[in-house]
Amino acid sequence: MLDEPARLSLREVDAENWRACAALEVEDGQRDFVMPISYYLALCHYGGVWHPLAVCVDGEVVGFVMWAIDPADQSGWLGGLTVDRRHQSRGYGSAAVRAVLRRLRDDRGCLSAALSYSPANAGARVLYASLGFEETGEMEDDELVARRPL
Repeated sequence: MLDEPARLSLREVDAENWRACAALEVEDGQRDFVMPISYYLALCHYGGVWHPLAVCVDGEVVGFVMWAIDPADQSGWLGGLTVDRRHQSRGYGSAAVRAVLRRLRDDRGCLSAALSYSPANAGARVLYASLGFEETGEMEDDELVARRPL
């Protein structure tokens, strides 16, 4: 299993690693649930809300995630979680979520976290439930919202 503190790190997306992030690929069956990373990078750059992070293992970019703070309730939001198809099923997705949650709690003072996913995305539902997220009945566009305390 992944030795999370030693091997996995979150790094700001910058001039050094944005191309590696943009080159991440998902399995064919996952394409309906995530946008291309280039879309997420543009959203982060031009939207003024989201902040992009490269998920790295031993210095190699293996995934992507972005975060935001909801000004209405100061909850931390996670979005765009993507693990490259060549690096899936190694625990990197759950380790990345745990790392972002720690960052939101420790660096941003968030007391809760939220995210959303397609109702048809069974993999996301199982992953996030295993990390303590509970569906709230809220919808964000056409996605289910799940929350958890930090």
